[in-house]
Amino acid sequence: MKKSLFTLAALSAFAAGAYAQSSVTLFGIADAAVRQVKNGSAGSQKQLASGSNATSRWGLRGVEDLGGGMKAGFHLESQINFDNGTADANKFWGRRATVSLMGNFGEVRMGRDYTPTAYNTFADEFGIVGVGSRGIFSYGAGSNLGSPATTVLRADNTVGYFLPNMGGLYGHLQMAAGEGVNGNKYVGGRLGYEAGPINIGFAYGKTETGATTPDFKNYNIQFNYKFGFATLHTLYDVKEWSPRKTKDLSIGATVPVGPGALKVGYTRADRSGGTAGSGFSDADDSTRLGIGYVYDLSKRTAMYTTYGQVSNKGAARSSVLYTPPAGMLGGEKSSGLEFGVRHTF
Repeated sequence: MKKSLFTLAALSAFAAGAYAQSSVTLFGIADAAVRQVKNGSAGSQKQLASGSNATSRWGLRGVEDLGGGMKAGFHLESQINFDNGTADANKFWGRRATVSLMGNFGEVRMGRDYTPTAYNTFADEFGIVGVGSRGIFSYGAGSNLGSPATTVLRADNTVGYFLPNMGGLYGHLQMAAGEGVNGNKYVGGRLGYEAGPINIGFAYGKTETGATTPDFKNYNIQFNYKFGFATLHTLYDVKEWSPRKTKDLSIGATVPVGPGALKVGYTRADRSGGTAGSGFSDADDSTRLGIGYVYDLSKRTAMYTTYGQVSNKGAARSSVLYTPPAGMLGGEKSSGLEFGVRHTF
């Protein structure tokens, strides 16, 4: 009996020690907003939208200390649509599914992950989501310029390397195997510097789109600066699939006001290379204007309101804000207003 109790105590102590070396965390964001969208002469529509301040999601992440300064980790993340209770229709862990080894050498990461060019766009005043964000252009309909490329935001089958902490210098290299799927084979990288008020980064990515078609290319540079009273956000993003090309120049600001922050942003989208009315021609340029306020109720909960407007020179590919009603005429405007709540858990 004493021997059994001793064995049980020893096993319990061992298990407790092993548990102390690792951790698994459940995390997520619940975000829903009441929204109205008006798309020119096509009319307006009232909606309940999910993820307008931050994409609604849930996930699991964990880290195990392997000793000697090395750790192993994983990250699984899935989208939640709070308007109808569904998840991503195509990939359950569609936001991210990676496993990593980390140490003084940096991090080696494998799985479905964001591309380096995408990581370079996240420091946006609106977080690339909602009716006021530049994500309307960066990741909206036609953002791959009509090519087969599936790598504008994320890529499957990736192997990536992240530099360790080097006094503000950061970097990311990534390769993705196509595995026989046209538009999936990708190579890209990112290099930047963040220290004090400055964050500047350059990223480049290239995706094969077929033996007889040009590669899809995306490169951008972001520069953010924290003043004493506000943060400046800028991004110059270029996408090419010859002869089509789009150049998006964005500038925005986040200004602390009371228990929250005022956010404003502007994007000029310059398009070329396509036929008139295709959404990729000189006649299809457009602009984005966004303004909003986030009111922090606590460290984890906030209320927000955002107004966004897209003005189209022609039948631009970003002529509507996310959703129907469709059927706008060339040269019209699309606008949206939303009020929502975001809770982080």
